[in-house]
Amino acid sequence: MGSTPAAPAGASTAALLVTSRVVVADGVVAFTLADPHGGRLREWTPGAHIDVVVPGGLTRQYSLCGDRFDPRTYRFAVRCDRSGRGGSAHLHDSVQVGDLLEVGGPRNTFTLVPAEEYVFLAGGIGITPLLPMIAQAELLGARWTLEYCGRSRAAMAFLAELAPHGDRVRVHARDEAPRPDVEALVRQAPPAAKVYCCGPAEMVAAVERAAAGRPPGSVRTERFTAPQRPAPVRDGSFEVVLARSGRSVTVDPSTSVVQALERVGVRVLTSCGQGLCGTCETGVLEGRPDHRDSVLEPAERAADDCMLVCVSRSCSDELVLDL
Repeated sequence: MGSTPAAPAGASTAALLVTSRVVVADGVVAFTLADPHGGRLREWTPGAHIDVVVPGGLTRQYSLCGDRFDPRTYRFAVRCDRSGRGGSAHLHDSVQVGDLLEVGGPRNTFTLVPAEEYVFLAGGIGITPLLPMIAQAELLGARWTLEYCGRSRAAMAFLAELAPHGDRVRVHARDEAPRPDVEALVRQAPPAAKVYCCGPAEMVAAVERAAAGRPPGSVRTERFTAPQRPAPVRDGSFEVVLARSGRSVTVDPSTSVVQALERVGVRVLTSCGQGLCGTCETGVLEGRPDHRDSVLEPAERAADDCMLVCVSRSCSDELVLDL
C-alpha cells in the first residue's frame, strides 16, 4: 500500500517478532511476523493491510499476503524504494529475524465482495493484496484470472506461488513484450465479474477510466500513493462542531480537519495522512463533506454520513462530527 506521515500517539499497536525474512524478487523482501509469546494474532480478510511503525515515528501500510487462516503469523512484502522517505530502505537494510516491529491493524479498505467471477489486475508489488483474494476465490470455487504486470520476471514477487494456477495467471514482463491495454481488459471483463486492481498510479487511473462503462461497484482499486486532487470546493474556512461536547473548531484553508482538532486537544487516530488507509474515518451527523479520499465507495460518499478527516474538507459552512 501507501506511504506515510506521522503515527498516532500510542494507538493500538503491538510489538511483533520477525520470524522470517525472504528475498522474493529483485528488490522485494517478504517478512513474516508472529506474537513473541506465541499468541494468536487478530483475524483479517483478503485485502487487509497492517501499519508498520518505522524510525522517526512514521508508519507505512503494507498489504497482508499470507494465509488468512493461519492465526499465528502475518506476512507482508516490501519493495525497496531508495528515493522514498526511508521506510522501505530501513526494513530492507536493518530489520532481521529476531527483531521486533511495532504493528497496528489489520484494517481493510479493499474488501473482496462475493462474486462468481473475478478479474485481478496487479502492477509490481500490487500483487500482495491480490494473493489472499485469489486464495479465497479458489476456496469458494469462483472463476478468476490474473493479469500481472512488472518490469521483468526477476522483479515480480511470488511468481513461483502463482505458477500452479497455470494459464489463469498471465504474466506481462515489460522487458519481454509491451504492456497490455489495461482499459481494454476492464472493458472486456464479463459483465458479472468483479474487477480488482492494485498497482502504480497510471495503471489504477486506466482501470478507473474504464470502470465508467461497467456496473456500479464492479471495479475496486487500491493505490500506492494518493492521486492528484482538484482544488477544494470551498476556498475559505469552515466550522467543525463536536457533537458529544458541543465544542466548535474553525478549520482554515491551510489546515486539515485532523490538525484543527489536534490544536484543541482532540485526537483522531490517523495513519497514512493521505486518505488511503481509512484509519481516520469519522461519522458525520450534519453538513456535507468535500470527500477527497481514495477509500470511500461512491455510495458511501453520496450518503455523506462519514468522512476521512485527514484529507477531506467541507462543502457546507458547518460540519457536525460524531466526536
